Amino acid sequence: MVKTVRCIVCLCLLVAGIARAQTAPPGRLKGVVLADGKPVPFASIGFADIKAGTVTDTAGVYELANVPAGRHQLQVSAVGFVKHMQAVQVRTGNTTRLNIHLQSTASSLNEVVVTGTLKPVSKAESPVPVDVFTPAFFRKNPTPSLFDALQNINGVRPQLNCNVCNTGDIHINGLEGPYTMVMIDGMPIVSSLSTVYGLSGIPNSLVERVEIVKGPASTLYGSEAVAGLINIITKDPAHAPLLTADVFSTSWQEHNVDLGLRINAGKSKSLLGINYYNYQHPIDNNGDGFTDVTLQHRISIFNKWTFARKQQRVASLAARYYYEDRWGGQMQWTPHWRGTDSVYGESIRTNRLEVIGAYQLPVKEKIMLQYSFNVHDQNSAYGKTWFLANQKIAFAQLTWDKQLGRHNLLTGIPFRYTYYDDNTVTTEKPTEHGPANNPNHTYLPGVFVQDEIKLHPKHTLLMGMRYDYNSIHGNIVTPRMAYKWAPNEQNVLRFNVGTGYRVVSVFTEDHAALTGARQVKITEDLKPEKSWNVNLNYVKKVNLNNVYLGLDMAAFYTRFSNKIIPDYTTSQDAIIYSNLDGYAISRGLSLNTDIAFSFPLKILAGATFMDVYTVQQQNGQTVKERPMLTEKLTGTWTVSYSLARLGMSIDYTGNLYGPMHLPLQNSLDPRPANSPVWSLQNIQLTKKCGTDWEIYGGVKNLLNFRPDKDAIARPFDPFNKKVVYDPQGNVVPTAENPYALTFDTSYVYASNQGIRGFLGVRWTVGK
Repeated sequence: MVKTVRCIVCLCLLVAGIARAQTAPPGRLKGVVLADGKPVPFASIGFADIKAGTVTDTAGVYELANVPAGRHQLQVSAVGFVKHMQAVQVRTGNTTRLNIHLQSTASSLNEVVVTGTLKPVSKAESPVPVDVFTPAFFRKNPTPSLFDALQNINGVRPQLNCNVCNTGDIHINGLEGPYTMVMIDGMPIVSSLSTVYGLSGIPNSLVERVEIVKGPASTLYGSEAVAGLINIITKDPAHAPLLTADVFSTSWQEHNVDLGLRINAGKSKSLLGINYYNYQHPIDNNGDGFTDVTLQHRISIFNKWTFARKQQRVASLAARYYYEDRWGGQMQWTPHWRGTDSVYGESIRTNRLEVIGAYQLPVKEKIMLQYSFNVHDQNSAYGKTWFLANQKIAFAQLTWDKQLGRHNLLTGIPFRYTYYDDNTVTTEKPTEHGPANNPNHTYLPGVFVQDEIKLHPKHTLLMGMRYDYNSIHGNIVTPRMAYKWAPNEQNVLRFNVGTGYRVVSVFTEDHAALTGARQVKITEDLKPEKSWNVNLNYVKKVNLNNVYLGLDMAAFYTRFSNKIIPDYTTSQDAIIYSNLDGYAISRGLSLNTDIAFSFPLKILAGATFMDVYTVQQQNGQTVKERPMLTEKLTGTWTVSYSLARLGMSIDYTGNLYGPMHLPLQNSLDPRPANSPVWSLQNIQLTKKCGTDWEIYGGVKNLLNFRPDKDAIARPFDPFNKKVVYDPQGNVVPTAENPYALTFDTSYVYASNQGIRGFLGVRWTVGK
C-alpha cells in the first residue's frame, strides 16, 4: 500500500513538472542587422532547428517572439551580403538583445577608387561617379587583351578602325577614341600614337581593377581626358598571389598565356607578369582575298616593385616592355612583300618601353612625387606607304594632400614633355632647299588645385581649377565642379560639370590617314579642341525580400568647340582636316542595373542612348549631321548562375549595337550607308577543381555575326592600278569600275571573326 502511494505521488510530480515545462513562458530575441554601421533592411532571420523567422524592417530592426528557451542556431541572410550563422542562448521569459553585423559580398559598393579625385576614397563616398571592374568581371568573358574585354561595359565600345590591320580605339559615350585617356596606375603614359597598345598586352594577372570615369577629367589629368579616362590599377606585390597562370586557346588557333609571380626580396616585394599572344593562322571566310583577322605575335613583360618604408610611406617602381608584330592583307602576302606594290599587306611592328613610379616624400605633410617615362617606336608598312614614328613622353607630378577642417585640399604641379617624329608632313618644315625634318617638342607645365568640402554628412561639394601652358598652343584653363547628395544609403545623387581640352595629332589618331589609300590634307593650323560637359548621376539600391536591385542612371551633355572633323566626302582620294566651323554635341542617357537573387543568379545589364551630331555652316546654310561610326544605342549584359554543389558556374555575356553611319566613297557607292543592328554573344562554363585550379571553356560569337563581305572596297586592286582619274584627280566610272571606287579599308564597324570555341585553365597558388 505504501509503495503504491509513493508511485502515485511520483507520477503526479512528474506530470506536474512536464506541465510546468510546457507552460513555461518562451523568450524573445530582438535587435538590429547592420553592415558597415548602417542598417540592412529586408534581411531574413530565422533558426536552423525550429520553425521561427522574420524579416527586418526598413531600419534594419527585427524581433522574434515566442522563441523556446535554450540554445539555438541563428541564420541571417540578405541579398548582397555573406550569410551569417551564430549560436544564441534564449532565456525563459526574458528578452535577449542581439545586433548582427553582416559582411557585404558586393565589394564594388565599398571599393576604394582614386581616379575621380586623385586620392583614395570609397566608391560610395566619391563625389565623382566612377565605374569599377575587377578581374572577376573580365573572367566572365576571357579575352587576350583589355581592349577586347571592354566590350561588355555599358557606354564603352572598342572600335576597329581598319579591316586589314585591326587597330582600333575606345569610344566612351559615342565620342571617338582620341578623346579617351588611358592610364596605368594613374600615370598618363598611354596617348596619341599608342592608345590601342596601352590596352593590349597588359598581363591580366597583374590587374587589380579598372576604373572608368565618363566625362571630362582634364582638371586633374590634362589633355585627352575629354570623353573620359580608363585607369588600370595594378596589384600591390605585397598582397598578390604567389603564382598565377591563365592559359587558353581558341578553335581559330589563337593562343594566350598570362603568368604572374610574386617575389620577396627582404623588405621589398616584386610582382612579375608576362603576357604572350600568338595567332598565325590566316583565314578568309568571307572570300575577299584578305585575312579576316590580323595575325599577331605579341609579348609583354611587366615588373612592379614596392619598398617598405617608415610610417608606411609609399615607394614603388614599375616597368613594362611591349613588342608586337602584326600583319593583315592579301592571303598570299609574306614579309618578302613588305612595303612593295605587288602584294598588299599592312605590317605593324611596335616596340614600347614604359617606366612608372611613385615616392612619398619623408616629411610630415602628405606630399607625393609621381613620374613616368615611355618610348614608343613604330615601324609600319601600309601597302607601299611607310610610316616610321618615334614618340617619347616624360611626365612628373608633385601633389600635396591636406585636410583642413571640412576642407580636403589637393594641389599639384604637373609637367609633361612630348617628343614626336615621323616620316610624314606632320614633322616637316619648308626650307629653300625643300622640306626638312622637324620633330615636335611640346612642353606642358601646369598647376591644379582641388577642394573637396564636406558641407554636411549628406552633402559634399568638390571644386577644382587647372592651368596649363602648352608651348605650341599657349594658355589653357579648365575648371571643374562636382556635388554629391546622399540622403541615405539607398540613394545617391551626383552632379558634375567641367571643361576638357585636347591637342590633336592627326596622323597618330586616324588610321585611315596611314593606309596609303588616301592623301591627307590639313587646310589650316589646327587649334586645341575644347568642351563643356554636364553629367547627372543617380544611384538607387533596393533591397527586397529575395532580390537586391541596384540602379545607376546618368544623363550627359557635352558641347565641343574647335572640334576637328575628318572630311571623307569632298575627295575620295583624300582626307581633309580642319577645325569645325560650328559646334558638336554629344548627349544621352544611360542605365545600369545590378540584380542579385537569393538563389545563385546575378544579372548585370545596361543600355546607353546617345545623340551625337555636328552643326556647321555650309554655303550659307546650317547643316546638322551625325558623325561616322557613332551609334544611337548600345546595350550590354552579363548573366551568371552558380552551381555550388558541382563547383561550376555559367556566364552568358553579350552586347548590342544600333546602326551607325559608315564612310561611303561617293554617291555611287553601292554599299549600305548604315551598319545593321548587330550583337556579339558568348557563353562560358567554369569548373573549380579544388582551391587552386579552374577549367573554363565556351563559345564566342554565338550568332556567328560577321560584316558584309564587301567591307573592303576593290580588294582585288589594292594599289588602284586599274582606277581611271580625270584631270582634276576625281575617279571616273568605267565598265571595270562602274561605281568609281578606290581601294579603301575604312568601311568597318565590327570584326570579321565569326563563331569559335575556346578552352582554358587557371592556376593560383598562395592566394
